[in-house]
Amino acid sequence: SPKSSPAPEVSPTGNSSPKPTERPTPKTSPAPEALSPYLNDWDRVDVLDIANPNQPITRRTLARWLFAANNALYSDRPAQQIRPASPNAQQLFQDISKDDPDFDAIQGLTEAGIIPSSLTVTTAAVKFNPDAIATRETLLRWKVPLDFRSTLSPATVDAVAKAWGFQDVNKIDPNILKFILADYENGDLSNIRRTFGFTTLLQPKKSVTQGEAAAALWHFGLDGQGKSAADLDIQPPGDHDTTDET
Repeated sequence: SPKSSPAPEVSPTGNSSPKPTERPTPKTSPAPEALSPYLNDWDRVDVLDIANPNQPITRRTLARWLFAANNALYSDRPAQQIRPASPNAQQLFQDISKDDPDFDAIQGLTEAGIIPSSLTVTTAAVKFNPDAIATRETLLRWKVPLDFRSTLSPATVDAVAKAWGFQDVNKIDPNILKFILADYENGDLSNIRRTFGFTTLLQPKKSVTQGEAAAALWHFGLDGQGKSAADLDIQPPGDHDTTDET
């Protein structure tokens, strides 16, 4: 299938949404049928280390994937990339030391204001809890800002209820409401629609699987103006240019 060609100046409610590449589902990935096309696009490239699409994803892995996916999709646009932590960075979480293999990604996302910390919230937790399972709230809190890349307006329970019609809107963390409302404005490319399909229950505290995370990270940006994993080219073995490596 041809790759999508995002065009600028397209309304978020337009009909130019990119489509995942249709490929046979890999035998090693018994993913839900609705998620398979997104996983197949990631399977073409070495970006996400998907072990089991049905396994819950940890906060550590989600942060690592978010960092890797954003920077892979915007490899040609340095201004849209998340910078890794600098060698002299002050450790922000007690349980993510500089020796941690994911320190650069987690600290980089935190210093960019994507992951809440003492830099952005005065009452933020001092621990990251890397091995805890990521929830739907976590996924939306970290991902939506990288779709809009602008200040999001405050949201109320009533506004989210009116937009989405969620029956469990009162169970959503008030600090997450603005991300959920903004996601609604992204049409068919909203993370909720792409990842969870049609639903009248958000189940905000429910764990996110690796397959669901991969589907959410399949596309970054607004409808018609973003980039998806379908846009990534496969680099043939032995054709890697090392001239720019440092």
